[in-house]
Amino acid sequence: MKITSWNINGLRALLRKDGWEWVRAEVPDVICLQEIKARPDQLSESQHAILSDYKFAWNPAERPGYSGVASGFLQMPDQVSNGFGIDKFDLEGRLIHSLHPGFRLFNIYFPNGGRSHERLDFKLEFYDSLLQYCLDLRAAGEELVLCGDFNTAHNEIDLANPRSNRNTSGFMDIERAWVDRYLESGFIDIFRQRNPEKVQYTWWTYITNARARNVGWRLDYFLITPGLADRVVDAVIHNEAMGSDHCPVSLILK
Repeated sequence: MKITSWNINGLRALLRKDGWEWVRAEVPDVICLQEIKARPDQLSESQHAILSDYKFAWNPAERPGYSGVASGFLQMPDQVSNGFGIDKFDLEGRLIHSLHPGFRLFNIYFPNGGRSHERLDFKLEFYDSLLQYCLDLRAAGEELVLCGDFNTAHNEIDLANPRSNRNTSGFMDIERAWVDRYLESGFIDIFRQRNPEKVQYTWWTYITNARARNVGWRLDYFLITPGLADRVVDAVIHNEAMGSDHCPVSLILK
């Protein structure tokens, strides 16, 4: 089973750039999209036709042209749910979770904390509330896969210029500590576990020709619970895929 996660920075923009051709070539069983910036009724018939190989669950933000996630399935799972019961987060369309054989999959777009102190606090509260929600599911015996744009580079290896970004949202100590909290709670950053020394990024700013120079950040993750570790075949960053300022990441399970 291949699960692919991609912050596409606008679904309509991705489709105009023919970015979906990469998905068609890879044929993941599940495609988790973040920052879709659109409702399904805003897509044209031809755009829906491009996506028609998948059955989609949508969770757009209430605010137009902002945030939002969508999960596409080759085979629709028995259970799909939006959000996790906290209105101020759920109104921003930040989460879809779906139930698959042996695990629950979370498609998540974590808030960006860079615009203000209030948004940083919002981001940290989101981390906190989601972790508690996940721990309650763990206590009930569920195995979990969390994927998406975490909007935080965890360690110095995860961005090109760690020293100059110490006070930049996305690499502040208080944000990185929340990634630590998830790992201390039992989650495994499966790409980093399997590639402890590998320097590979998933996001590059559009300015300063950053992608061509590979001045990037690793912001997109798969975190899994330990009971799934033996099912992992591979965890991959597809930095060759174009169409967004992020690239896709995939988890392949037995």
